[in-house]
Amino acid sequence: MNPIVVIPARLASTRLPDKPLADIAGKPMIVRMLERGREAGIGPVAVACGDPEIAAAVREAGGRAVLTDPALPSGSDRVHAALAELDPDRRHDVVVNLQGDFPTLDPAGLRLVIMPLDDPRVDIGTLVVPIRDEIEATTVSFVKAACSFADGQTIAPALYFSRQAIPWGLGPRWHHVGIYAFRRAALDRYVSLPPSPLEQRENLEQLRALEDGMRIGCARMEHGPFGVDTAEDLERARAILAERGGTRRQ
Repeated sequence: MNPIVVIPARLASTRLPDKPLADIAGKPMIVRMLERGREAGIGPVAVACGDPEIAAAVREAGGRAVLTDPALPSGSDRVHAALAELDPDRRHDVVVNLQGDFPTLDPAGLRLVIMPLDDPRVDIGTLVVPIRDEIEATTVSFVKAACSFADGQTIAPALYFSRQAIPWGLGPRWHHVGIYAFRRAALDRYVSLPPSPLEQRENLEQLRALEDGMRIGCARMEHGPFGVDTAEDLERARAILAERGGTRRQ
């Protein structure tokens, strides 16, 4: 595999305006994400920007930025659009869509997300972490993945994703971490599809892929990053990275 990492980012945010430019330990959050991507060491890293202000911050930090149409409906669409400029010759056959709001991410997670693609039947790789308590299991903003890992295995097929606590009954439950590794052809196919019924019902884009028959493989992590969605999340990320000197989780 020859991966490329693309971070989609735009300023519009209902809960935390201008989030990509929020200062975290002396650098904009989008620059912190650029650093996390580089630390993974799996391939070149670029930012698909919905706004020129984000592109300016990325370029000032020595990063590669591509301006995309701010009206694009999703991060995956933004990543796909940026690839036309980043890799017109299609040298990269795997595209990692790295969310722009995980500044405390351990870069090992990016190396892990491509592992499901070792199976040629899998179209998309993603990450899950164990659900620790009932509050997490029943909080609708935490997306759950229905998957089952055989003893000693770290990869399992995703059967469904939901905002509800799934599956029912005793046993492990899994919290989905919204980072994806697409085969290039799978990303082409995904963005060509209209929103699907279950995607619209659950407000979860990954269900579009499942409803179209694509296979998603989940790689398990013991500890996942938290997404910065609120002012409280931002202060938490600032405290963590300030304590660590701006570096990733050790």
